[in-house]
Amino acid sequence: MISAKEAIQKLKEGNAAYVSADTFQSDISSRVLEHFARNGQEPYAIVICCSDSRVIPERIFHAAIGDLFTIRVAGNVIDDHQLGSIEYAAGHLGTKLVVVLGHTQCGAVHAAIDHDPSGFIKFITDEIKQAIGKEKDDYTAALLNVRQSVRIIESSLEIQKDEQEEGLRVVGAMYRIEDGIVEFDL
Repeated sequence: MISAKEAIQKLKEGNAAYVSADTFQSDISSRVLEHFARNGQEPYAIVICCSDSRVIPERIFHAAIGDLFTIRVAGNVIDDHQLGSIEYAAGHLGTKLVVVLGHTQCGAVHAAIDHDPSGFIKFITDEIKQAIGKEKDDYTAALLNVRQSVRIIESSLEIQKDEQEEGLRVVGAMYRIEDGIVEFDL
């Protein structure tokens, strides 16, 4: 496994390749699929991101099958299910980097700012409202939401142990839908 620092560098390089590319190609041959079926997975980063169909971590970071352990949920909010998935990837797969990837034009953040949804969506928007307070600017609110998710992840005792003993690192990042660029360490 690679270190958190090496993983961040790999993600930055992948994002630069994505931003400068016109197309995306990835090897999905039967040979590659058989390799991962036989040998399991060794992702170099855990990415928690929004379910927005415009946010595709494997493309954004120019990653291939087996590179990223991706957890998707609207608004990239964190609850026990996401924490359990993160702990699995960090503890059992040895992944050293956790990235909470927010994005511009986030519908869940917008809904938390300007609407009062009902049903199960309310569970998501209530989490976001708690993170953003009275913030009305979509971009600033999305940043605050990312930072809150990072804090929740880092408050996990298992994650704290992995940070201290295994070199795990948790970082926030923002994907700009407008130009494809990812900004790290917010």
